[in-house]
Amino acid sequence: MQLNTIQPAPGAKKAKRRVGRGIGSGLGKTAGRGHKGQSSRAGGYHKVGFEGGQMPLQRRLPKRGFVSLTRDATAEVMLYALDKLNADKVDLLALKQAGLVPSRALHAKIVLSGSITKAIKVEGLGVTKGARAAIEAAGGSITAGE
Repeated sequence: MQLNTIQPAPGAKKAKRRVGRGIGSGLGKTAGRGHKGQSSRAGGYHKVGFEGGQMPLQRRLPKRGFVSLTRDATAEVMLYALDKLNADKVDLLALKQAGLVPSRALHAKIVLSGSITKAIKVEGLGVTKGARAAIEAAGGSITAGE
C-alpha cells in the first residue's frame, strides 16, 4: 500500500446535491421546494416557535416557578459566629462591621449552627426557633425580630 493509492471506501463519499440544474437532475425547476408559499421563496422563513399567527405553545403554557428579587438582601448568620463576636449587643450594623454579612444585606437571620456560650442581646434580627432557644439558654435576650 502506498500513500498515493489510498482512497475512501466505495459509497463513503456522496456527491453534493445540486438543485435547480435541469429536469434530468430530479431537482430542477422548483428545486425541491414545491409550488408557491412562504417556504418556496428566498428568505422566506419565520422565527422558531411561530405557528402562523396562532398563539404559540410557549405563550399558551403557564409560567412556573419564582425567583425572589430580594433573596440576596437577606443574609444568614450562624450561631457560632456570634460567639466569636466581641460585642454584647448584636444588630445588623454590628454584623456588617464585623464582616459577617455583606454590606448590601437589608435583613439578617440567625440560624442554629454550633453553640453559643456568652449572653448576647439580639436586636432587630430574625431568629430561628432553635437559635432563639440557644441564645436564651445562654442568658441572652432577643428583641423586635423580623
